Amino acid sequence: MLYYRVCFFLVLICGSLSGQAQQPVTSDTLPAVIKGHFIDDYGIRYHITDSVWMQLPNSKYHIISYNPSQKYILARNDDKNSTDAGLFTRIDVVEFDNMPPFLWGFCLAVYNATSLANAMDGEKTDRTQPKKGCNGFPFSRMKRTK
Repeated sequence: MLYYRVCFFLVLICGSLSGQAQQPVTSDTLPAVIKGHFIDDYGIRYHITDSVWMQLPNSKYHIISYNPSQKYILARNDDKNSTDAGLFTRIDVVEFDNMPPFLWGFCLAVYNATSLANAMDGEKTDRTQPKKGCNGFPFSRMKRTK
């Protein structure tokens, strides 16, 4: 995990030194609302910590960073995932108001990028349209189970 975080920050530093715009501030900690045990509106279960996003039973994403201002998580797909193993994913997050029991939703905006830079710059979602803002599909709505 430390290796991926170091690589990520080296990419950010190199981008700044090469004259590119400075990258947004990131955090090593996810908001409390996103961490824990959840089930989405499709019946899929999840366990999410600051370091791992598990889509049970077999998909695992190693969290590299969280961008609090743009509300996305960058992660590396586990080498044992059945699809897109070892590639990079951007998980866009939206919090819901007045939608109990669903607290928040997510979109795998990019799930097969060959680099962190490609994951950051991939498809953009529309959080104002949670029913179709995930590349034409709805955000998966999450409710806490424990």
